[in-house]
Amino acid sequence: MDDAAVYRITEEIALIQTLDFFTPIVDDPRSFGRIAAANALSDIYAMGGTPLVALNIVCFPAREQELLAEVLLGGAEKVKEAGALLAGGHSVEDKEPKYGLSVTGSVHPERVITNAAAREGDLLVLTKPLGTGILTTAVKGRVLKEADLGEAVESMAALNRAAGEEMQRTGVSAATDITGFGLLGHGGEMAQASGLALEINARAVPLLPQTLEMAEMGLLPGGLHANREYLGKRVEFSRDVPGALADVLFDPQTSGGLLVALAPGRVEGFLDGLKGKGVTAHRVGRVLKGPPGTIRVEA
Repeated sequence: MDDAAVYRITEEIALIQTLDFFTPIVDDPRSFGRIAAANALSDIYAMGGTPLVALNIVCFPAREQELLAEVLLGGAEKVKEAGALLAGGHSVEDKEPKYGLSVTGSVHPERVITNAAAREGDLLVLTKPLGTGILTTAVKGRVLKEADLGEAVESMAALNRAAGEEMQRTGVSAATDITGFGLLGHGGEMAQASGLALEINARAVPLLPQTLEMAEMGLLPGGLHANREYLGKRVEFSRDVPGALADVLFDPQTSGGLLVALAPGRVEGFLDGLKGKGVTAHRVGRVLKGPPGTIRVEA
């Protein structure tokens, strides 16, 4: 259930390998490239690693070369920001555009961070707000305009680099990045892999502007319903959790933040370290003894 593959080369060096690509989440090609690249790089950070080399994955209509150039420039900007090397890639002609990266990173074999080592009593910290799936669905439904997604676009395009660095500096138990399965889906994977349960404080979870309003209007992506159906009875909500807020916790994210489990005594240092790097993170719950993979959501 981990976010990437790890291959040990020596006693001090292990490689982290991942890839991710998808169809445009926004209309602006440069923003799409930035978001897709940040999303692919996130798996390296979730494992506690440093990105080294990235390769472009491109599926694009042959007639749209100018748009493709913008997408690639956006991706290159993020790879450069990550301190990695963009070393080419592969393309195929496709009627439906798709873009992403294959990324190789490195980590010390004894400092790999998995999603399988959360401990009873750990607190949970989330490093980005939720809502990207709902907000982009609202744009497709013409309730919002893409110009209304400024904060959401910047959130999706932001690297999880600072969080990855602070995890190594602070020392954490486990981590995962929040993407298509939503907060509850990826949190459930962490709980299952760790043999424990989670408790989430719904009102403590940060949300992007207008997310709750759009959820209350029923502008929910198909992936949200699929996540809810997949998790089924493994998630229990207290009666005072509003329905729309519950929906947001299932919302599939694109290039979301990291969900980090760490000992209570290390939380303030972790949050302060992130704040010093311009990242506002939030305590959103805790790890409990209970049926593995289950989640209790309180208001």
